[in-house]
Formats: sequence, C-alpha cells, structure tokens
Amino acid sequence: MNFGWFFKKHYLCIIKKRDMQWRQLLSGKRLGIEAYHERKHERTNFQRDYDRLIFSSPFRRLQNKTQVFPLPGSIFVHNRLTHSLEVSCVGRSLGNNVASGLMQKYEGMAADFAEIGSIVSAACLAHDMGNPPFGHSGERAISAYFMEGAGNRLADKVRSEGGRWEDFACFEGNANAMRLLTHQFVGRRKGGFVLTYGTIASIIKYPFASTQATKGKFGFFQTEEDTYLRIAEELGIHRIDPARDIYARYPLVYLVEAADDICYQIMDIEDAHKLRILTSEETVALLLCFFEGKRLDSIRKTLQIVDDTNERIAYLRSCIIGMLVDECTRIFLEKEEELLAGTYDEPLINGINPRAKEAYQACSRTAYQKIYIANEVLDIELAGYHIFSSLIDILIEAVMNPAKAYSKLLLNRVPEQYDVCAATTYGKIQCVLDYVSGMTDVYALDLYRKITGMGLP
Repeated sequence: MNFGWFFKKHYLCIIKKRDMQWRQLLSGKRLGIEAYHERKHERTNFQRDYDRLIFSSPFRRLQNKTQVFPLPGSIFVHNRLTHSLEVSCVGRSLGNNVASGLMQKYEGMAADFAEIGSIVSAACLAHDMGNPPFGHSGERAISAYFMEGAGNRLADKVRSEGGRWEDFACFEGNANAMRLLTHQFVGRRKGGFVLTYGTIASIIKYPFASTQATKGKFGFFQTEEDTYLRIAEELGIHRIDPARDIYARYPLVYLVEAADDICYQIMDIEDAHKLRILTSEETVALLLCFFEGKRLDSIRKTLQIVDDTNERIAYLRSCIIGMLVDECTRIFLEKEEELLAGTYDEPLINGINPRAKEAYQACSRTAYQKIYIANEVLDIELAGYHIFSSLIDILIEAVMNPAKAYSKLLLNRVPEQYDVCAATTYGKIQCVLDYVSGMTDVYALDLYRKITGMGLP
C-alpha cells in the first residue's frame, strides 16, 4: 500500500497538526509494569532490552533455525541467530549515525537521541524471533495449511466465535514476534519480555491488522491489537487511515528494516559463494558494481594485495555495508519531517544513490534467479511444507478433541506455557502455532519423526 499517496490526498490537513514528536517517541516506559518506578541502573532501559533479549531462550533457539540455506554441514552459512546479530550491529551503526545528525539539528536533546542506537540494535535482535523454522518457507507452509490445506475447514468456526481467520491464513513472522515479546503465556509475567514501548514499536513493520494485510503482511494478531493500540497512544503514533485503523510507521522501524535489507541481501551473496552456487568471479563482479570513481580504484588496489578469495569477498562486503549505512542514514535525516508526519512510505534502501541501487537490484535478481531456487533451498522448503502441515494437523486434532486417548498423550508433550485448554477455536489454533513456530528445525524434524512413528527415542 502506498501510505504516502493515500495520506497526502485525504489526511494532510488533519495530520500535519499531529506530527509525531521525538521526546514522546523515545519513551522508556516498559510494557506490563507501566506503574512501577524502577530503581536506577547503570544501564539504560533500552540497553537492558538488548541484554534481556540476547539472554532469552527464544533468541538462543535462532541458532537452529534456517535463514535461507539449510543448517550447515562442513560449510558454515548464516542461520537466524548469526543473521540477527549482524543486523543488530548494522542497526546500531545506523541508529548512532542518525542520533548524531539529530543532535546537530535539535539543541538540548542530546540525552533523548543518545539511545537511538540502543533501541534499534535491540529491535534488530528481535526482528526474526517470531519466524518459524525452515526459513520463510515455514511462514508460507502455515498460511498454506489454513488457506488451501486441511486447516481451511476451521474457518467458519473461528469466524462464528468472533475470531480473526486472516491471522492464520496470512500468518506473518513479524506479527508473531509481537506476540512472542508481549503476550503473557501461561505461568509467565504480564507484559511478556517487559520491553520498552520504543523497542516494541521499532519491530512492527506493518502497523495494521491482518484484515488490512497487503501481500500477506501485517503487524499484530487479534490478541495483541489492544497492546499495539496502547503503545501507539503512548508514543503518539497516529492513524493515517482512521477508517481502517492503519497507523503510521514508528520512525525507527525504517532503520531496523534498512539494517535487515543491507544484511540479508549482501550476506546471501556471500553464502552462495561459499556453497559454490556463485563463482568467485561472479561474486566479486556483483560486489564491485556498488562503487565507482576513486572509491572503486582504491578498493581494486586493496584487492590486489589480498590473495585469499574469501577474505577478498569479506572485504568487499564490509565496504558495501559501510557505504549502505551512510546512504540510509542520509536518507533518514533528509526525510525526517516526512517520517514524523507519517507520509514517507518507502524502504530507506530504495533511496540510495543510483549506482548502489543498480548494484543492489542486480544482487536481488541474482538471488532470485540462482540462490532461492537452488536445490539446497528448495529441498528445505519442500521438507518444511510437509513437516509443518503434518505437525499442525496432528496437534490441532489433539487440542480440538482433548478427551481422546492419543490426544492426551500428545498434549502431555506440549510445554505448560502454551494454553492447550483455550476456550475458543481461535485460541486453540493459536496455541498450536505458538508451539510450532517456536521450534527449531531440528526439534520440528525430531518431533515429526517420533509422532509419525518414523523414529523412536
């Protein structure tokens, strides 16, 4: 959806008086303990968000979740954990650069802006925590099960009970991250991870419900909608389409998105080289295209004194990331007023200089033509579809019919934090998806083998 066009045509006069304000946006209030006055710490609230995430079990489990390529054998490629750590590093650089620019523009607000790097780096750590195993194929497998598979039979029942069926038919890892971080699971404390409002808002790329989903993308499930509305109210995030409850993006979301865009595109190329999907010549040629003039000459001179091929590609990758960080910082600062007004609607990566943009698009085309259809990638996607549909089907049958002997055995295996006794069909399905989406690739495969009788303990 082109948020900016819609906004300018219908709401400019109204919203212009209600631009978001930095002091309100950078709130350190914590979800779930809003009324609690915490003692002072050496670490700021946003730095504590980062530490809280990195020491959590869901974050550790990312080490056994596929990014693009299957989990490595003799050759190491990125998994969700290493990807998230790298995105966090890039996000911190983006946040710090933007903070420096804003400090120069707004006198007397240095303390407010100083924590932008911490907010963005924490949000980057969490941005993929809601993604199921088997890479993005896991998301597609869940949606397919409910949209065109056996799960479709439950649509009318969910709707008749007041549930939002689109939450399942358009299952989205971003919305699932919001749930994981904020929901009070059985036996857990109110507020989930009890993160700051600012960090949570920085994760929500699509600030609207599944009923308004564009290409299957949305920001929160029905169960977390009230939480998002409370965060939006606290931070002064306004609706850009009041009739449909579509909100403006929180400005720092653009930095989290940019860090992800920078990392996954460049790192996928590097991984493809390690797996020999791309030759060394192809890879170096793709990466050199980001530069021109004196900068290109300088990089070529450095490459001449580096013999190791992997080291040469790593050097090119670092040069590209540095350049893209500077470019995205520039665009954010140039478009700051539009970001605060909610009228900017493009990923920052789309605004980089023409030479870099052309090279970035060439990497994207190569990824779709050679990487994402590679046998290694397709094999994990095929396996993920079959494993996911089987696990979801068996578990939903169990929660819908808990009195059956087999259901009792299976439900005893589900961790206590998941509400297998939910009162509604929507709640029962969500319980299953909470459990399945939190699995690692290895755990999902192992459970599938055991409950289908293909393997024994």
